[in-house]
Amino acid sequence: MSSEANFFDIYNHRILDLAANIPRQGRLAAPGATATAHSKLCGSTVVVDLVMEDGQVVDFAHEVKACALGQAAASIMARHVIGSTGLELRALRDQMRAMLKENGPPPRGKWEDIAILEPVRDFKARHASTLLTFDATVDCVNQIEAAQTRASDQSPGLGPHNDLIRTHSN
Repeated sequence: MSSEANFFDIYNHRILDLAANIPRQGRLAAPGATATAHSKLCGSTVVVDLVMEDGQVVDFAHEVKACALGQAAASIMARHVIGSTGLELRALRDQMRAMLKENGPPPRGKWEDIAILEPVRDFKARHASTLLTFDATVDCVNQIEAAQTRASDQSPGLGPHNDLIRTHSN
């Protein structure tokens, strides 16, 4: 009975509210990178478009076709991603994974809303959909940083806004 109660805890009012109110839905006209993350287990898919300038996220959009948990995670990402650095987003993804898989603490500060997803750790089948937005966002960051590195290696005069875009799908 308690595991059944815990199952209902992961679909609480706050998670359902986040899932129903996802900001920044859609696609960007000119993303710096695009990444798709897909869960084979449940069929959830998240497509993220991202733009970074001077090492910080300045624009973000996503298409989310996921369960309520994946939608809630994507909603939290969309609410707080602007202004984040690549280092911050990688640490967030790693902390989220540790929270779910290793009983780690939830993030603090501007990402503390993620604590609402803490009960998901007891349901391994739900981990993949919950992590999709984090994986796709970090994939975009990696693409943008790699393109900037290649551009600076090839043309020392080019700055970070050289219109190099690589689209990647998982």
